[in-house]
Amino acid sequence: MATFGIDLGTTYSCVSRIDRTGKPEVVKNEIGEDATPSVVYFESPTEVVVGVEAKNAARGYSELVVSLIKRRMGEKGASLDFHGATYTPESISAIILRKLVAHAARATGETVRDVVLTVPAYFGVAEREATRIAGEMADLKVINLVPEPVAAALYYGALVPGQDRNILVYDLGGGTFDTTVISMSGQQVRVVCTDGDHKLGGADWDEKIQQYLLDAYLEEFPDSGAGDSEEFVQELGLLAEEVKKQLSGLQTVRPQLRFPGGGSVRVELSRSTFEAISAELLERTMIITERTIETARGCGVHRIDEVLLVGGSTRMRAVMSTLQRRIGLAPRIHEPDLAVAKGAAMFALVETIMLPKVPGETGRSSASVSQRAVEKVADEIGTTTEAVLALADRDVTIVVPRAFGVKVVEADENEEPRFVVQHLLHANTPLPAPPLTEQFYTASDGQKTIAVEVYEQAGETESGELYDNNLIGQGLIERLPPLPHGSPIDITFQMDQSGVLTVQAKELVTGQTLEIELRIGDLTPRKIADARRTVARLSVV
Repeated sequence: MATFGIDLGTTYSCVSRIDRTGKPEVVKNEIGEDATPSVVYFESPTEVVVGVEAKNAARGYSELVVSLIKRRMGEKGASLDFHGATYTPESISAIILRKLVAHAARATGETVRDVVLTVPAYFGVAEREATRIAGEMADLKVINLVPEPVAAALYYGALVPGQDRNILVYDLGGGTFDTTVISMSGQQVRVVCTDGDHKLGGADWDEKIQQYLLDAYLEEFPDSGAGDSEEFVQELGLLAEEVKKQLSGLQTVRPQLRFPGGGSVRVELSRSTFEAISAELLERTMIITERTIETARGCGVHRIDEVLLVGGSTRMRAVMSTLQRRIGLAPRIHEPDLAVAKGAAMFALVETIMLPKVPGETGRSSASVSQRAVEKVADEIGTTTEAVLALADRDVTIVVPRAFGVKVVEADENEEPRFVVQHLLHANTPLPAPPLTEQFYTASDGQKTIAVEVYEQAGETESGELYDNNLIGQGLIERLPPLPHGSPIDITFQMDQSGVLTVQAKELVTGQTLEIELRIGDLTPRKIADARRTVARLSVV
């Protein structure tokens, strides 16, 4: 049974595998396209539509259509109701996955069960766990999650083998944005640092065009009521994406806008105007990009050799020209829509043929390869063992995307005590991160309980302020004898290769310990099982 790579995107998704020549290929959908819109239309209580038809349904049934759901992954309490049933971002993503794997199975004649899913590099623990759960709800075995720029660099590295270089991956997808510096040396692919905004993407440029078109129409027909028409606004949203794509090749587009009862008008939008109205969005990406390069310098990488563009939105001309002007390198663009999916297929192959890692091991080498697995994979895809080894011989090291810490009391002689977050595990620490222990002390006399609250960085940069962090886990050491002020507690953080965080607290007077099993989000095993059954009962078209 082959392992597939799935690029579960904010606006478009696609499936890939290794073909019989030993190369990654995208499995085209039922209408012959590489990517499927990540849009779901809840047509009835028992039937949902995914893809182009769902996207078109937004014109008349916007209240039953869901898009950009990836932006809500891992969001606590997030739910949507359709036809009397409640769905979470995870279960809606599971519906998209069901559509993708069902067609891939029909197209390839293979069972699609074991998968590697891609995630934005800047996804935190909650979003990553939500993605894994979505795969579980779709009845898939998620072998691993791979950051999108790592997947793209794997594919890119396979195209240009044997060259040592530092690559800046500028990944502007439909709904998320990441920048990552990756060092490629021999067969080693090492993530140096990453940064980003998982709520910034091509959809925001679409909204700028949508608003421009609406304003132009209302200027011509101010009393038409077009601005209050959900159907008309949705129509403009669909048109905006097409206009954006056209402006990558044309200097000017002139779409015709029609509203029943309001008249018709042709609106002219030039590329220069489009770039002006969306300049602040591009500038946000440049700020993050320059910050990433500066972070890389602090990690010992003082030279960027190449800039690799990933994500369909990087086809916008302003992206390439601005990057070249600001960084001094002409970006390279090669299959920006497909590079992540193809790299995921390569990563899936690596995962399939590798032996389990030894605890404490910091990397993988060809010595870690299971020869039996290599032969099995080669036989399944109809190629040679040499081709499989050549494709999979990569040692991939990724980093912690965000900082993690615990809530502590900060007391100053001249100020009132206040709560802050003290980070133990910092962003861009290579994974797996070894145990990191720090000693803390009880804040008051007579404590019989110690609360340990674990926080994850929420803002763009590390900050000790509580509001700049999200609570992701907590636990208690209870039934302690009354402890004097200043009693020591050791807290240890450890994160494995796949990003699973373990936190242990030990009260040193009594020796009592607490190991926190972080439950991410509010999905209990029972809720996950219920959602899995709900998704399984639906007919996905």
